[in-house]
Amino acid sequence: MKDLSRRQQAILDYIEHFLDENDYPPTIRDIQTELAISSTSVVDYNLKALENRGHIRRNSKISRGIELVNRSSGRRNVVAIPVIGQIAAGSPIPVPGDLEGSDVTETVEMGPDQLRGSGQGLFALRVKGQSMIDAFIDDGDVVVLKQQETCENGETVAVWLKDERETTLKKFYLEGDRVRLQPANSTMQPIYTPAENVEIQGRLVGVVRSYA
Repeated sequence: MKDLSRRQQAILDYIEHFLDENDYPPTIRDIQTELAISSTSVVDYNLKALENRGHIRRNSKISRGIELVNRSSGRRNVVAIPVIGQIAAGSPIPVPGDLEGSDVTETVEMGPDQLRGSGQGLFALRVKGQSMIDAFIDDGDVVVLKQQETCENGETVAVWLKDERETTLKKFYLEGDRVRLQPANSTMQPIYTPAENVEIQGRLVGVVRSYA
């Protein structure tokens, strides 16, 4: 592979090693951290070079979208999760209908080590807003949730506000006959609403960072 720079060869070798160990490919951040590369943009540049030279294929619509050309081993343990819309992590925003979507054009892929619990009943939403920034959930990130209708106090959940027909991502606290939806941002105030106005849609189980 004399057409590759030393860094590109190192990245290619690391991808192959990572696949051998995990049965799913690394993220750009994994590569940056392991190889001590200065930024994710430098990793992306070299991945594009590897793709142009025919060593890898990339799918920009999934989080672990790197595939080695001519590699026969599969990705048996990766869970493909549909991104079915967006959710506010600031003030609630209207969402058409509920959280179900039929025209899914984007998925994220996560390995079992990234998910807390079963891979069943999962869906993903793209975050809009920064009220969960102190929980390391930023605007543009994708949150992976497990469908459920109940939760414990302090868990981060997607909730549907029935009267407002709006959805939001917050920490949940039941306080008597009302619910406090707490942002993870010290500059923002909690949302208080009657308990009967809240419908839990899913509990947070994972985050796919956006490094754009």
